[in-house]
Amino acid sequence: MRMDPLRRARDVATLASRTARAAAVELAWIGAHVVLYPLGVLEEKARPESDRYSLHNLPPNQRGLFIGDVEAAGTPIVLIHGVVDNRSIFTVLRRGLRRRGFGRVQGLNYSPLTDDVRDVAGRLAETVEALCAETGYERVHLIGHSMGGLVARYYVQCMDGDQRVHTLVTLGTPHSGTYAARLVPHPVARQLRPGSDIIAELAMPAPGCRTRFVAFWSDLDQMIIPSGSARLEHPDLAARNVFVRGVGHLSLPIDGRVVHEIGSTLAHLDPDGRTVTAAVSPIDSGLRPARRPRGSAAAAEQ
Repeated sequence: MRMDPLRRARDVATLASRTARAAAVELAWIGAHVVLYPLGVLEEKARPESDRYSLHNLPPNQRGLFIGDVEAAGTPIVLIHGVVDNRSIFTVLRRGLRRRGFGRVQGLNYSPLTDDVRDVAGRLAETVEALCAETGYERVHLIGHSMGGLVARYYVQCMDGDQRVHTLVTLGTPHSGTYAARLVPHPVARQLRPGSDIIAELAMPAPGCRTRFVAFWSDLDQMIIPSGSARLEHPDLAARNVFVRGVGHLSLPIDGRVVHEIGSTLAHLDPDGRTVTAAVSPIDSGLRPARRPRGSAAAAEQ
């Protein structure tokens, strides 16, 4: 059955328009990110203890989450950036989370020139343990962009990190590898290629993994080839894949839909990962509620 030529032309025009908008946003954010990049080079300083547990000067949204669910508001969130980047990539997302009421959001910096996935995962483990000791919380949330998502996943699956990580959110992470990494002759890039030792290790069985996963992916992610490689599909992981249409790789952490969904997900979870608010999308579904058996990998798409 042949497609109507008029409809085909309309679809092509729509795709071209969406691609142009995504490219414009990506370029604008790259420009802003270049300005912010030097500010993200320095390691983040811990906030005073009194700032995290006081309602003084908190805006209504923050005060509401703190009063409504002090555990959700206080659970530490660690942000892990991607290749050739730093914590400044999360400037918009960090602000959105703090406005939502999350009191402890911290970035982890690393250098892809000297650290590979396993090395950074080891540093992440040390950071998480230090945060738990400092705050008194037994579990944390992780948000990883690009390679940062693989680092976080390696820590969870291969270093018993699921004992510490409640929810892991990945943004444009090459869970199945990306062919774009073949263009870069660097040891870290080799770990991001399809069939690498890291990708193979993460595909191995992970029975009993406690962490809940949310993987955001886009059809216009120019760094993930094919784009579907950013979906997390593993039979032993409780994973939810969220499709965000028309967003570039670097723009994922600033997209309003992504920021809102992350905030909603982390604000309405009980200790074993299920949602406790009826109006909020369940952890094991996509943006459109569609419940699936617990413990199975879901590939729900918007």
